[in-house]
Amino acid sequence: MMERLPRNPIAMAFAAIIALVLIGSTLAVVPETKQAVIVRFGTIRSIINPYRPGQAFGHTGAGLIARIPFFDQIVLIDKRIQSVDMERQQVLSTDQLRLQVDAFARYRIVDPLRMYVSARDEDAVGERLKPILGSALRNELGRRPFAALLSPERGEMMQNIKTALDRVAKQYGAQIVDVRIKRADLPEGTPLESAYQRMRTAREQEARTIRAEGLKQAQIIRAEADAQAAKTYADAFGKDADFYEFYRAMQSYKTTFIDNGKQSGMGTSTIVLSPNNRYLKEFMGR
Repeated sequence: MMERLPRNPIAMAFAAIIALVLIGSTLAVVPETKQAVIVRFGTIRSIINPYRPGQAFGHTGAGLIARIPFFDQIVLIDKRIQSVDMERQQVLSTDQLRLQVDAFARYRIVDPLRMYVSARDEDAVGERLKPILGSALRNELGRRPFAALLSPERGEMMQNIKTALDRVAKQYGAQIVDVRIKRADLPEGTPLESAYQRMRTAREQEARTIRAEGLKQAQIIRAEADAQAAKTYADAFGKDADFYEFYRAMQSYKTTFIDNGKQSGMGTSTIVLSPNNRYLKEFMGR
């Protein structure tokens, strides 16, 4: 029969096709970006090129592999970071503001064995993580006011959501890399205007409180200053009554003859008094 093959082109072509099919069924290529699960009759036999943190590119075990034709099935699982988008949801904050929130999470399959057993398909992992992301987001934002999204507290919120989501992701052989909120808007229409009005009212009340506290502090400082000035005047009068009387007279002259003139726009004031008037006694000398 082997002697007849060179004489029969059809038989040669048929044999070549069979050989190519056997080679194609025996050999397979696992890319660097994929990890392969070898399944034989529903049982996992081995894992090729699994994810390892910090593994150098080109030394991962990827490349050409051999399998038993028609018995072994190769399930390829992506090693790269994948993303899951949460559908726009409404969240109620502690200050009774209804927020329309868009968020997403990034994850990576780090345990292909557990992923295959629990989800069978890597796309199913994202679909199962999506409702969990929404639930974790509602639980975290429901414990905080809307202003927390605009403060440094936002980073702590994202870390809490990531931790809660990561606990569930481990059940599917996945690891959460990051969680982010894309948008957090107030709903359009009447709820939005009502929210703005509540925010304005709260800020106006806060401003009134701050102003009242400032006036209170100003009155306290003014009263303390007046008391200190009165004490200073009293101490001065006790030490030298004549000097105190002279000082007060000079202040009175300045107010009467200079300050009143400036207020009237004339620059100076003219007052006609008797030289014996007690008000002018300081001009008479000692």
